[in-house]
Amino acid sequence: MREMLEAKLDRYEELDRQIMDQEIICNPHKLAAVARERGSLAKLATKYRSFKDVAQEIAEVAELAEEGDADERELALAEIPDLKERREQLWAELLDMTIGGEDANRTRCVMEIRAGTGGDEAALFARDLYEMYKRHGENRQWKIEVLESYPTELGGFSKITLAIEGEGVFRELQYESGGHRVQRVPSTEAKGRIHTSAATVAVLPEPEDVEVEIKPDDYRKDIFHASGPGGQHVNKTASAVRLTHHESGIVVSMQDEKSQHKNLAKALRVLKSRLYEMYQQREHEKRANERKTLVGSGDRSQRIRTYNFPENRVTDHRIGLTLYKLDQILAGNMQQVTDRLIDHDRQELRSSMGALDD
Repeated sequence: MREMLEAKLDRYEELDRQIMDQEIICNPHKLAAVARERGSLAKLATKYRSFKDVAQEIAEVAELAEEGDADERELALAEIPDLKERREQLWAELLDMTIGGEDANRTRCVMEIRAGTGGDEAALFARDLYEMYKRHGENRQWKIEVLESYPTELGGFSKITLAIEGEGVFRELQYESGGHRVQRVPSTEAKGRIHTSAATVAVLPEPEDVEVEIKPDDYRKDIFHASGPGGQHVNKTASAVRLTHHESGIVVSMQDEKSQHKNLAKALRVLKSRLYEMYQQREHEKRANERKTLVGSGDRSQRIRTYNFPENRVTDHRIGLTLYKLDQILAGNMQQVTDRLIDHDRQELRSSMGALDD
């Protein structure tokens, strides 16, 4: 954790220097990106800087307690307990701020919801998840933008991608990555049998332009005609965009906008988020002894939650949480689930870190 905090502070101080750089000041686009990233790091970096200052003060006072005269030793020994208490308080606050990993304090993310097994019923469940997150976002006063959507004939989504922005966005929503399962009687089921369907959710931190730079030479751009449900033609102009990143092989398609330029801009946002996630995953794999957050692992193949309509039940399998409030949660009242997930991560993190050394 110390390495991560040092890296964040170093980055914050680098951005402090960049924001005063005349070349960046003269580039409004880059200046805005630097200011956004600096703002997202400010709370954590300044808190860690305060922690380091107090730790340094403790070291200096302890040295005085050993080497000073009698009066200086007495004053130093009297000061140390308060300084250590302040250090413990700052450390606890830092632990809370780093729950969910090094991207926890990001204020922007990309969420992808895909229908899984279950055909039309899975697509309808994907729509239910989208509406749940949309209502939760409205409750949290987040800004939500649909980047792309692939509606089905019955009103569901085979896939929908969102850009979400606001305080606490990634800290909360990262726990939604994984497999979601629904158990209910479909409206098309004549015999009243319960069916099980699935959808997957991926939540990716959205990096700033200065963090992940993509040049036109880094990808292939293909232009094609957009199409609607069942292959229905919805756009006579070739405005849909497909990007293929050469190095990683990642492919992103975007067709919701009538403008090729707007589709390209959206596709680049998603591509940068996927590349950032890939780069972060590589770094995590290098650190074999790094603590792996149980509930924030983001493994899309992992079944994380079941929504049982007949019992009005939601079960989060990672922490053994069961609530008979499915109707409330689908209505956007997700805080009761999110808070429990964050609290579980908090306890895991504190347990793994232990107390500060004297």
